[in-house]
Amino acid sequence: MSLQAEVPLPALPTRNWLVTGASSGIGLALAEYLLERGQRVVLAARTTPEMTELAKRYPQSALAMELDVTDARQRLALVAGALARFGHVDVLVNNAAIDFLGAVEEQREADYRAQFEVNFFGAVEMIRLVLPGMRARRSGTIINVSSMDGIASLPANGFYSASKFALEGLTEALWQEVEPLGLRALLVEPGSVRTGIERRTHFSGEPLADYASTSGAFRKLVASVTPDMFPGDPVRVAAAIFNEAMFPSGRHWVVLGSDALRRIRGKLDAFCKDLDSSARTAAQTDYPGSAQAVL
Repeated sequence: MSLQAEVPLPALPTRNWLVTGASSGIGLALAEYLLERGQRVVLAARTTPEMTELAKRYPQSALAMELDVTDARQRLALVAGALARFGHVDVLVNNAAIDFLGAVEEQREADYRAQFEVNFFGAVEMIRLVLPGMRARRSGTIINVSSMDGIASLPANGFYSASKFALEGLTEALWQEVEPLGLRALLVEPGSVRTGIERRTHFSGEPLADYASTSGAFRKLVASVTPDMFPGDPVRVAAAIFNEAMFPSGRHWVVLGSDALRRIRGKLDAFCKDLDSSARTAAQTDYPGSAQAVL
């Protein structure tokens, strides 16, 4: 036995979390991780059985509510329910998302518009609902779950990537707006996480022969995917999100997964190469003798 007295670890503050897309995958793993650590959580998703069962295990600290993020009435009811139960929202995690695969020319309009409604506009409206309370308290964190596809796109995944690119741009503006008020906003870019997404992936439109070697090849790859091909652990992803929210590192982009790190680095290397080659032509497009832009 050690004679040195053990120093108790400080208790973590209890915060009120609102997690969308909490019925499966990262959202469900995050909600469970939070509840196990004494946090209060509002779990929200379109399908409720898994998160309802989880909430039953934590009757004092969990609230499960049905949410289609594209439904304005359900969004309002969710935030009202969260405020009635816990008083305020400390951390919003915009995790709800859908994905359809297919080349840009192949996908159906209804499907690519649905991706933007859920992945982008749904997140926008959730942010706008919780921000007034956060501003009033001068305290709060908004975590937008993007993807490695939100920085580096792939054939057959263009519309999903575009919706995440949009979320990235919005969040980058958001943190510049809210940080002077004492709030935080950040992006999480997971790679391929073992969440069963391969069973929930859908294709949109009929494949066109001319894209057989690009989006068609990606379609075939997805059809043969097995869970062990996904390196990401949802529990460890949940832990990383929790740690970043509770113990801020100062990062605005939180990349999770070795595959995400590799693909995003490849994209940035390619971008920097083109940026360097643009140095001369960029300056040539200014008016002669013009002053440097102020923005």
